Amino acid sequence: MGREGGPQASAAHGYGGAMPTPETEVPEVVRVARDLIRFDTTNWGAGRSEGEREAAEYVGAYLEALGLRPEYYEPAPRRTNVAARVPGRDPSRPALVLHGHLDVVPAVAEDWSVDPFAGVIRDGMLWGRGAVDMKNMDAMILTAVADLLRAGEQPERDLVLAFFADEENGGVDGSQRVVRDRPEWFAGATEAISEVGGYSIAVGGRRAYLLQVGEKALMWIRLVARGRAGHGSRVHPDNAVTRLAEAIARLGETRWPVELTDTTRALLEGIAELAGSASTDPDELASCTGPADAFIRSTYRTVANPTGLTAGYKHNVIPDRAEATVDVRVLPGTEDAVLAEIQRIVGDDIEIEMFFRDIGLEIPFAGDLVEQMVAALGRHDPGVPVLPYLLGAGTDNKALSTLGIAGYGFAPLKLPADLDFTGMFHGVDERVPLDALEFGRRVLADLLRSL
Repeated sequence: MGREGGPQASAAHGYGGAMPTPETEVPEVVRVARDLIRFDTTNWGAGRSEGEREAAEYVGAYLEALGLRPEYYEPAPRRTNVAARVPGRDPSRPALVLHGHLDVVPAVAEDWSVDPFAGVIRDGMLWGRGAVDMKNMDAMILTAVADLLRAGEQPERDLVLAFFADEENGGVDGSQRVVRDRPEWFAGATEAISEVGGYSIAVGGRRAYLLQVGEKALMWIRLVARGRAGHGSRVHPDNAVTRLAEAIARLGETRWPVELTDTTRALLEGIAELAGSASTDPDELASCTGPADAFIRSTYRTVANPTGLTAGYKHNVIPDRAEATVDVRVLPGTEDAVLAEIQRIVGDDIEIEMFFRDIGLEIPFAGDLVEQMVAALGRHDPGVPVLPYLLGAGTDNKALSTLGIAGYGFAPLKLPADLDFTGMFHGVDERVPLDALEFGRRVLADLLRSL
């Protein structure tokens, strides 16, 4: 495999009108994250993607420069996954996986205040698609490992560094295929660290960190309404579009009940203590987390959001079929019950087709690795509590779990209290503070030294 997308590729883009920061003032973790953002790795779904091979080759070149031997796996053309192993001092100890994904969701450039793929540095932040999800963490992993290896240090246990394609489409051509076809990459591994955890939120004016120990199950469904085709000028009660619209409105307006797990109970108890609140109402407690409110609310109830509508082919023709896509996220173990409830809500005349389904996860907020992650945060931000939480979305940890690997979300970022960080996942104007990236690199490197 060639190297046409190597580190030099980052020079091809400008700064979208922002004043460039001198390279001598840009920390390496920021440069790497910026380079990765400048690879347009848009994942359109259904097998369509951009730039994943080039981004993987960039990562591979970086790993080679550290003296490692990257391996590539491309299960479909240009859907490239890359991994390398860092030998530990004690090969008898279980290996630890640090992983990320290199693809991003689409960005509509005209909605952004900067070019989403220019890697703009402005106002003390790095802007671009992937700055939050998750090229920030990719860069933190790479540079934290570089800190150790350049210092001539060796971790106590083997480290498996893996960077996947296709996460934003459920890992079909990424982690799911890799664990099936290249399980030897993860030989001896029992635990993993990846995205969507370790970052700070503000609770009642105090900072706290969230450590992700669970993920909701995922179901992407299609709702199908059928009717009778006809002329648009006629009285026509058997209209598939109307039938679907009514069903989607009912589903979208449904308020799903609170369902607490061990993780969400512990999270809410921690929030109540920090906020000095006697309330036991989950939504009232979530409101104490400021910009993270909506993110927290999604962790303890089903979410079923309509995301797309398709019907018709001409203005004066009533179609006989109308479809809607719905993104359904449920607590682990409730999948079948939720599907039955959705059928009740939309009605028996609406067909439900399963487009994609993936498992949910929940593991204890306990054990040596959890204690070491908490301790590493404490050494860099003393006295700040760390709370467990269950992610309302999903990560590639789900695929690794099929190999018996317990996965955590730990991308440590010390963030401003007023930054709506969680709202920028798949949002507009993704950005991350430069000092938060440096903080994350230091915490991760510290963690790797302590294992």
